[in-house]
Amino acid sequence: MTSPPDRSRPRLPASSPALTRTGRPRRRGWWLAGLSAFLVFVLTGCDVPTFGYPNGITNQTPQLLRLWQGSVIAALAIGVFVWGLIFWAVFAYYKRSDKMPRQVRYNLPVEILYTAVPFVIIAGLFFYTARDEIKVNELHPNPDVRVGVVGFRWNWQFRYLDQNMQPTGIQVTGRPGAPAVLVLPEGRSIRFLETSPDVIHSFWVPEFLFKRDVIPGHPNEFELTITKTGTYIGRCAEFCGTNHDQMDFYLRVVPGAEFDSYLAAQRAALPAATAAGPLTPNPQGSGP
Repeated sequence: MTSPPDRSRPRLPASSPALTRTGRPRRRGWWLAGLSAFLVFVLTGCDVPTFGYPNGITNQTPQLLRLWQGSVIAALAIGVFVWGLIFWAVFAYYKRSDKMPRQVRYNLPVEILYTAVPFVIIAGLFFYTARDEIKVNELHPNPDVRVGVVGFRWNWQFRYLDQNMQPTGIQVTGRPGAPAVLVLPEGRSIRFLETSPDVIHSFWVPEFLFKRDVIPGHPNEFELTITKTGTYIGRCAEFCGTNHDQMDFYLRVVPGAEFDSYLAAQRAALPAATAAGPLTPNPQGSGP
């Protein structure tokens, strides 16, 4: 014989409004606490982290760093928002009954939001990227130093140019086992003119945070100012053939007075009549 059910504690269904109402304030409290902690962490930070961005040695470094920081912060903000929506949906709408939750298909405002928000984000990233790219590619009419860069298989030649971008006769050419050493001044604007007689190379000094391809038949130019002395390694960043991995050079950045003395010594060592030919590598310095 079965005993009658205990009616002293009436049970409410899982989807009861009473449980839902009592659960909402607790969830809201967790969300507010998490949001407050995030805002406190962001607003009280003294410096924006670099997010792993390397240290540069040119006048373009601060601008490139700000672009990187803005992109990472935007990505993190979007990621946190998306993760929040995912976890909110997981915990707020886990199955309590067989009743279907409210559907949002064919919801015009939501669909407009899905379209407009990504468009605004992409437009913002495009604007700041294009603005900084224009600034980085800016060329001034009278740079302090002009250098011709010739990338050839499989080494480099550097020529110091005059105001008309013509060779002065002062040059350095790398040879197998003896990389070229490019000497440049600190704190002066430097224009690089790049050419190649054979295949595509790429002039890259990692501390520049910048590289530019050296393309046959298509001279490339860029300009920057180095802000820190020292010796740095340079490489070819475009696969160019068998000995691509050996196509290194050294960049030695010195104070302005030392650079002037270097040029004077190189000029005094030149023959009386030096032919200032086109920007092509010395055959004696070319690779096999």
